[in-house]
Amino acid sequence: MAVTGKPYLGSSFLILCLLGFVSVSVPAKADVKTYQFDVQVKNISRLCHSKPIVTVNGRFPGPTVYVREGDRVLINVTNHAQYNMSIHCLPAYITQCPIQTGKSYAYDFNVTGQRGTLWWHAHILWLRATVHGAIVIMPKQGTPFPFPQPDWEEIVILGEWWNFDVEEIEKQGNKLGLPPNASDAHTINGKPGPLFPCSEKHTFAMEVEQGKTYLLRIINAALNDELFFAIAGHNLTVVEIDAVYTKPFSTNAILIAPGQTTNILVRATQAPGRYFMASRPFMDAAISIDNKTATGILQYKAIPNTVLPILPQLPAPNDTAFALDYNSKLRSLNSPQFPANVPLRVDRHLLYTIGLGINPCPTCLNGTKLTASLNNITFVMPKIGLLQAHYFNINGVFRTDFPDNPPTPFNYTGAPLTANLGTTLGTRLSKIAYNSTVELVLQDTNLLTVESHPFHLHGYNFFVVGTGIGNFDPEKDPAKFNLVDPPERNTVGVPTGGWTGIRFRADNPGVWFMHCHLELHTGWGLKTAFVVENGNDPDQTILPPPKDLPPC
Repeated sequence: MAVTGKPYLGSSFLILCLLGFVSVSVPAKADVKTYQFDVQVKNISRLCHSKPIVTVNGRFPGPTVYVREGDRVLINVTNHAQYNMSIHCLPAYITQCPIQTGKSYAYDFNVTGQRGTLWWHAHILWLRATVHGAIVIMPKQGTPFPFPQPDWEEIVILGEWWNFDVEEIEKQGNKLGLPPNASDAHTINGKPGPLFPCSEKHTFAMEVEQGKTYLLRIINAALNDELFFAIAGHNLTVVEIDAVYTKPFSTNAILIAPGQTTNILVRATQAPGRYFMASRPFMDAAISIDNKTATGILQYKAIPNTVLPILPQLPAPNDTAFALDYNSKLRSLNSPQFPANVPLRVDRHLLYTIGLGINPCPTCLNGTKLTASLNNITFVMPKIGLLQAHYFNINGVFRTDFPDNPPTPFNYTGAPLTANLGTTLGTRLSKIAYNSTVELVLQDTNLLTVESHPFHLHGYNFFVVGTGIGNFDPEKDPAKFNLVDPPERNTVGVPTGGWTGIRFRADNPGVWFMHCHLELHTGWGLKTAFVVENGNDPDQTILPPPKDLPPC
């Protein structure tokens, strides 16, 4: 997406990844879509408990941003809550400092070159548990979908719910140096469904008519869980991931990681009745999670509520085979209108190991705390925005010496390693030349345990050219890369005990955050950032920051 106008380098609000290409031209006849977002606290009841949560406009999930490709978008965010607030895409202390309590900030940008389903969310602390919502970008007027036109569409946001203050739960975990308590429920559009206590009225229901086709825009807004999703008795046709069209394929369930979006078509061709849609976690490592099932209801018109719904057959919680097979079916559409411009030549090869670790913590329960790292570096958040420090050449905020490869190679996915688990702390970034092509292999490790990790890169889409189980082999594995129609997305899962290879062209200057989208691991330091240098032309250069950018 081209972002033009007020923001420097990408819109500080939206864009889970509406690609933030910087441009100085403004469309002459762009429609203007205006939104007011009031961040405020509201009491919400779920699971027989009532508690105050942070919301946007008092809604959970928050309001949907509807735009059309080519529109100009104005979003004014006023923070009435007690927390300083930053909204994705420009996370707190990476691209901007957060909006302070009692302050406002207006985001102004144009949407160019992208259409589909994305989402916005808070990007500070664990506030995104309740501060999130959908972004729907419709194609330009007169441009049809490259799949059968649906009769109706619905937004389906998968999330998590804690009975107690999620920020206090996070703080308690950090104080102990241990993982915080798992969520008490999963939700569909903020509602856990009737399998949970006190939840009959907290159930999402969607009415359908026999013979019609429905487009479901599914978003995983859960903090820490990859999720399966299925609808009893109905096949799902996948047509888009992360706002990029795919070659359609049919499946009885989907797998979606935190941060990802998936659009599916559902045809109402079954016997009229009530059918559960259901979501529960995928976890194929020995890690404790909230494994409860959230449900909503797909209800055929004129069917009474007294009819008992049918449950779908979801994959087993540890069904690795389903996960690998499902992801292998994802392919870019790669049509003349929507080509897959995969970089075939690579200027920069990177290998980043993903690891858990243990560092000293005198005040923690055991005198230590769990941590996480890339190439054994635990990222330390700065006190001012990295993009501002880069633009104004402020020294001492970060270093650009993040290693291209692990400092000490080892058998990454061999027997579990439980000794010498300390990590290096630092705000270390990798500098990337403008318009260079990058291949990044993300390698899981068995430091403490193997685990699946969904990684998200701000400011870019990338192509997932390869994946595998075990250690990446730089001599043999690239020969198996898909360089024709690999899936293009902004968030990708690294399989448990395996690796994933991505490629992208660094044609968007600025400082771009890359992090695990499991909020627990992000908080432990499983993140870094790329400093993409300016190009030679004015439209290849970072714009100056707005004068009213929130101060630190």
